[in-house]
Amino acid sequence: MSNSSLSKIEFTVDEQGSFTRLDKLLCLRMPEFTRNKLVTMIESGSVLVNGKNAVKNYKAKPGDEISVEIVKAREFEAIAENIPLDIVFEDDDIIVVNKPKGMVVHPAHGNETGTLVNALLYHCKASLSGINGVIRPGIVHRIDKDTSGLVVAAKNDASHNALAIQFKEHTITREYRAIVYGILKEKSGTVRKPVGRHRTERKKMTCKTNAVNPKHAVTHFEVLERLNGFTYIKCRLETGRTHQIRVHMSDMGHFIIGDSAYGRKVPKINIDFEGQCLHAKNLGFIHPSTGQYMLFDSELPDYFKDTLDKIRGL
Repeated sequence: MSNSSLSKIEFTVDEQGSFTRLDKLLCLRMPEFTRNKLVTMIESGSVLVNGKNAVKNYKAKPGDEISVEIVKAREFEAIAENIPLDIVFEDDDIIVVNKPKGMVVHPAHGNETGTLVNALLYHCKASLSGINGVIRPGIVHRIDKDTSGLVVAAKNDASHNALAIQFKEHTITREYRAIVYGILKEKSGTVRKPVGRHRTERKKMTCKTNAVNPKHAVTHFEVLERLNGFTYIKCRLETGRTHQIRVHMSDMGHFIIGDSAYGRKVPKINIDFEGQCLHAKNLGFIHPSTGQYMLFDSELPDYFKDTLDKIRGL
């Protein structure tokens, strides 16, 4: 395992650095980092200008206070762990699993063990793609820790590349189930709002106009059942931005119940689980080797069904 340490670089913009793009200014002040790395740090919220996030093309002004947080970490290698997997499909090229709520997809600082990658390494042995390195072997896409449901992993680099192209071109079928607060009046609809990093809360995303590095995001939704002040919905992702469904539904005023980041506590029902009531139910794609379209389905987990029963009984 690796030990991570956090260091901070702070400086005040002088006349010489004024009216220079933020990314270029950081390149001049921090030549030990590549421009791409510095842009990534800006977009991730590690760079603050006067205490707030800024975009890479922000023009610095005299007197601006720049703060850069740098995480110095040695890359650690994920370790195989005998963790049971709910395998939906597996062959020589791919493996589709039904991830439980509470499991992180790949190791990261603070979650080095107990992840889906640790379980895959034990089950698949050396048969995982290496494109994403030793920390994310086989991982083509992710779902949040507290979102349950279907994830596909690649067993070789060719399969990884083939799946990655489908994700990039938005041809993957990804359908979710969620329970949201309030009654949705429309039977169905589409949210088309770019999603980017929150300007001051770096762990959150937002679709507000002041988002940092916003990216095109489209979520289609359909009402399945209206329930005593709540709505059970199906969501189909056209794009796959971080926290996309959670952010879009919250922006509509219908946050996903249990979502502490984008919602609030709901006094009507007693929720006995951590995180949002969101399940990745369907996943469809063209198989990397056979060229056949495959569509997978997963049953709603117990926490989700129990919550629906509670709401129906209100």
